[in-house]
Amino acid sequence: MSLQDQFAQAQADSKNLPERPDNMTLLKIYALFKQASSGDATGERPGFTDMVGRAKFDAWDGLKGTSQEDAMQQYIDLIEELKG
Repeated sequence: MSLQDQFAQAQADSKNLPERPDNMTLLKIYALFKQASSGDATGERPGFTDMVGRAKFDAWDGLKGTSQEDAMQQYIDLIEELKG
């Protein structure tokens, strides 16, 4: 199975995890997904009043320089770990 296929399967699996991950893990999942699908963070950092958007942007921006393939593999590994 190709990395792209594994990534697509991990996306599907992420919707059926046995229990909801904590917020920090959810941010990591989001950041890895964005890095894998879009590359480095782009656009303006959300303003102070948008705390959720700001946290998401910061998590994604923290992966700057990570290759899309590496982010895909990390995403797959994290979802597999959460599946138990």
